[in-house]
Amino acid sequence: MEECKPEAVSDQFTQSQHGDLKHIFQVLEEKIITFKKNELKRFKRMLSPDYQENFKSKEEDESDAREGALKMGLHFLRNMKLTDLADKLQENELDVDCQTELKRNLKNMYQSVFEGIPTQGSSALLEKIYTEVYITERGPAGPETSIKCSDIFKLLPGQVKPIRSVVTKGVAGIGKTVSVQKFILDWAEGKENQDIHFIFPLPLRELNLMSEKQLSLMDLLHHFFTEIKQLTFLSQGKYKVLFIFDGLDECRLRLDFQQHESLTDVTEVTSLDILLTNIIKGNLLPSALLWITSRPAAANQILPECVDRVTEVQGFKDPQKEEYFRKRISDQNLASRVISHIKLSRSLHSMCHIPVFCWIAATLLGVILGFSGDGQIPKTLTEMYTYFLIFQTKQRSLKFENDLDPQWNHKVILDLGKLAYEQLEKGNLIFHEEDLRKCGIDAREAAVCSGICYQIFREESELYQGKEFCFTHLSIQEYLAALYAFLMMANGRKDIISRHHVPEIIIYLWKWIWSWSPSTKKSMIISYKSAVDKALKHEDGRFDLFLRFLLGLSLESNQTLLHGLLQRGQNKMCNEETISYIKEKIREVPSSERLINLFHCLNELNDHTLVEEVQSFLSAGTLSEAELSPAQWSALVSVLLTSEQSLDVFDLKKYIRSDEGLLRLQPVVEESQKARLNSCRLTERSCTALACILSKASSKMKNLDLSDNSIGDIGVQEFCKGLENPNCVLETLRLSDCSITEVGYASLASALRLNPNHLRELDLRGNDPGKSGVKLLLDLKEDPQCKLNKLRFLKGSAAEEACDAVASAVGSNPLLMTELDLSKLIPEALRVTQLCSLLEDSHCTLHKLSLSDCNITEEGFRALASALRSIPSHMTELQLSWNKAGDSGVKHLSKLLKDPNCKLEKLKLSDCSITEEGYASLASALRFHPNHLRELDLRGNNPGESGVKLLLALKEDPQCTLKNLRFLKESAAEESCAAVASAIPTVNSRNYSEYHKTKY
Repeated sequence: MEECKPEAVSDQFTQSQHGDLKHIFQVLEEKIITFKKNELKRFKRMLSPDYQENFKSKEEDESDAREGALKMGLHFLRNMKLTDLADKLQENELDVDCQTELKRNLKNMYQSVFEGIPTQGSSALLEKIYTEVYITERGPAGPETSIKCSDIFKLLPGQVKPIRSVVTKGVAGIGKTVSVQKFILDWAEGKENQDIHFIFPLPLRELNLMSEKQLSLMDLLHHFFTEIKQLTFLSQGKYKVLFIFDGLDECRLRLDFQQHESLTDVTEVTSLDILLTNIIKGNLLPSALLWITSRPAAANQILPECVDRVTEVQGFKDPQKEEYFRKRISDQNLASRVISHIKLSRSLHSMCHIPVFCWIAATLLGVILGFSGDGQIPKTLTEMYTYFLIFQTKQRSLKFENDLDPQWNHKVILDLGKLAYEQLEKGNLIFHEEDLRKCGIDAREAAVCSGICYQIFREESELYQGKEFCFTHLSIQEYLAALYAFLMMANGRKDIISRHHVPEIIIYLWKWIWSWSPSTKKSMIISYKSAVDKALKHEDGRFDLFLRFLLGLSLESNQTLLHGLLQRGQNKMCNEETISYIKEKIREVPSSERLINLFHCLNELNDHTLVEEVQSFLSAGTLSEAELSPAQWSALVSVLLTSEQSLDVFDLKKYIRSDEGLLRLQPVVEESQKARLNSCRLTERSCTALACILSKASSKMKNLDLSDNSIGDIGVQEFCKGLENPNCVLETLRLSDCSITEVGYASLASALRLNPNHLRELDLRGNDPGKSGVKLLLDLKEDPQCKLNKLRFLKGSAAEEACDAVASAVGSNPLLMTELDLSKLIPEALRVTQLCSLLEDSHCTLHKLSLSDCNITEEGFRALASALRSIPSHMTELQLSWNKAGDSGVKHLSKLLKDPNCKLEKLKLSDCSITEEGYASLASALRFHPNHLRELDLRGNNPGESGVKLLLALKEDPQCTLKNLRFLKESAAEESCAAVASAIPTVNSRNYSEYHKTKY
């Protein structure tokens, strides 16, 4: 029965208001009874043991009616002396009210996203601009699996163990917090994960402010979520609950998983660090779900046994980048121009896989292209943030036109930088008005510095009071901190880095060493080295981005942008010294996360050996594919793409030789015009990725070498999806020794027939084309539309020369022939060794070969035997009569006959100067492998006394398949021999020579 809502009753009344009043009240009575019945059913469900499975929030338009129904139900239950049931019903209804209120409040809190200062009118609905980021889960074996944000607690195919705790890692600005926001909003709006009854997001940067407090879990929840104060479910584990700790890298609480105090009571008061540790370990509310987000380095502090699933946010793929800009920039013409400009810059396009960079890029480029139509486009991380700072200060000037103080920008930036640095040192990401005053900042000025620092106003509570401040994004605080440190050093005021972090003795030694150096920037070098050591020392990665910004600011290009703040420039020697020091550290640091950040640092310093450094460490196994997570691979790719070095030639052997290596480095491959992928242990997995690269409208690849990889026919079929695409611009393709058969050749022919006007050279040497493979491609080459002018099947130049010579002699391509007769016709330019090169190639499928009277010597026989042994399965008939084989030549042929793969059925060796020694070799070979040769012609040779006897005896062997054995030159002699043998039965192999005196 359908549930009746009050609005439905109203509709019925409206429709019947001109009818009979009695009828109206009959309808009204039916509706009220129906509604009450449905409510009673709901109350029954609420009192059932499995109520939590049917737990649902109230619909807002039903709340009043349901409240009345509840009061009525409670009244009658108590009149019936069922007080316990009445209390339970009332308690469960309160839980529903709590969830309804929690959802409403979370929706209000998370439905808007703030990019910059969250003041009135500056927010946007999350649904309007949300662009989904790419999230993966990497299993214990095999590649990672893509997973939607809303599905992070759902089991993937093949998984059995329930997911209690999830850690989501990702670099700064990659979209972790917005993903959390979308997850919560979808739940609050009833769209996703409705099996979860309560979600409690606890931002760790705000928990830092409560580090000195003593409180219980219930106290903590009641502080952040006042609407649930009536709940008592937590101690009972009655409902499915999710805790979200967003930003573990921002947590400054000491989480000790080894020696922590165990806690199981949700009402027991303790310190916040012990509280969080017990929630993560599952001691407190073991049934509760847990989701933690963090930058990669900080995530390592959580014990693996506390985590059921690890996911990684990898940011935007190319389609998502464009989607974001089109949502973020309302003027679609301007959005298109911004997207076009970003695509023109390899480094900027790569950086925009990080959403926060997209936000900054949209802010900057929207202004640069919107006003001037053109302008300098930032290309590095530091340039991006420097331009952003300039933009924000200019925005301030536009807001305060009457403020003409030329020192304002300089002073405020230094003061904000000082605040950022000092609070970063202390590990504080949220700070008080007093912290601002200590740095000379007026709270009003900070508030109007739109986009850099904003105010968070919180209502007074018993735990803490007052106004708090934080930077729009942690990366902006890190940039300002680095800018402040750099300006203090560059302007000769003081070194704020090394004085606290490098032992005095080390500083003294450095100064003594550099006292012999002509450099005038010794203190700067000390500071840079100190900053490198400082970043490496903190395993949580809190100074990684700070270091990258600091080093990036040392470049002249960035100093030019800061000319109003910088009193003097810096010479090049500082950078060279710092680059050398970083490379030393790269060889000492075992952690992949630390290594990747040092590579980023080299990139910020515009080091021209950066790509070689990455190649060296990957190829040497310093960073193996098994050790690198997807996010770390993405970081490496970003390092390579944002470097200024040319990526026109990509050689996978300089990185990691595997499918995984190629797939991870695919964005780098896409930037190349020439890809060397030969001998890299690739399979059909890589072919799918390569087809995708060739199919892109922006495809640049013109030369591709896939030789010596086991891609097979399946791989070729996948690859051909790209080859036949109209966007493909490939001109040279090498597929030698790739285990391709006629099936793969047919796919290639089909693809090139569909798209015939790009490929100029195709190398298929060392494959097995079968009967039809070569013909398909040779026919295609004759097509006037086809641009293929170089088609290579044969492995060596000798084989190619032989093929051309034979084709010239017989008027047909030998690769298309199964029978070839070159008797007396071998061209002078064709040597037997060249012919053998042709014969031993898999593309030559001759079954019958006649080389009679070709003056082939013993050496030629050796070469022929060797060639036919390399691929002995094709040849069934061989005519070599009237050549100079001799016994030595026959011995070489005997090795061929012994080969178990030999399929030779007919062998003609008449007049080849063979004696009894050669006959003995033949007999031995055929006794060893007796079941293939059916006809042997030895006329015109000199077998001596034992030669014939050996072969005739072999013929009588029941295992031998030899049917036709010819010794006599003339047919008349053979007929006479047969007649004599019939007349004198005693004539056999033992006394044959007594009766037959004719010369053979």
